[in-house]
Amino acid sequence: MTKLLSKLTKEQKEHFDTEGYVIVKGLFSEANLAEIDETFEAISHQPVPGYFEPELNSDTTDPLKRYPRVMHPHRFNETAKTYMLHQPVLEVLADLYEEEALAAQSMFYYKPPGSRGQALHQDNFYLQVEPGNCIAAWTAIDAADEENGGLLVVPKTNDYEISCPDIADSKESFTTHYVKPPKDEKAMPVVMARGDVLFFNGNLIHGSYRNKTKDRFRRAFICHYANASATHISNHYRPLYRGNGEPVSLEINPSGGPCGEEFENVYPH
Repeated sequence: MTKLLSKLTKEQKEHFDTEGYVIVKGLFSEANLAEIDETFEAISHQPVPGYFEPELNSDTTDPLKRYPRVMHPHRFNETAKTYMLHQPVLEVLADLYEEEALAAQSMFYYKPPGSRGQALHQDNFYLQVEPGNCIAAWTAIDAADEENGGLLVVPKTNDYEISCPDIADSKESFTTHYVKPPKDEKAMPVVMARGDVLFFNGNLIHGSYRNKTKDRFRRAFICHYANASATHISNHYRPLYRGNGEPVSLEINPSGGPCGEEFENVYPH
């Protein structure tokens, strides 16, 4: 018997199931977003070894040296942990999974003007959630579009197997992996307003544009989740958390993935 939806419409759930992604509005209030603004503005001025290591006094021409992404902010900041476990997001995930979701990762991207994008890739190549899959909840803290480096998705690749990636173009991507879309499938832009949340399947091929603007950041708060019935995940994402903050320790996934165990599975994602 199919679980009744509590947060999504039937049409939204069908779109996620067939296309691999869905945008949901209204999950964060303006007060929520303002608190996220304030929190990550404060973080941006202070290195946190292992999680956020900006070159504060560098004259580099690479804006990502000054504003790298923040990895796992929930491990050192309570506000980040609160919003990783944001109840409205967990309710959508429960609809998508048809069971409880476990929080595995948080990230914050500043993506200042001039920043490179991220080459097309698949999230579950890194998280290695089994059985089941990871789902991303990608929250636009700034409006995101083709000009300031918004997200790209390749629809319907949620059923595409996890692939061993090629090497990305380092002039356009700050990450090293690239997954080529299947024949006849193309990446399309996802235009989002501040506060919109994009949910997408861990197999969906996605990436982002370069930020071509001179004066617009493209900040995003991004979290990854696993289904509660999963038993294994990559070690880098342990422990996971239930919605009440209780830690959950899944087994380490020993699989080498589609590239075999000799492949350097570059972390962090």
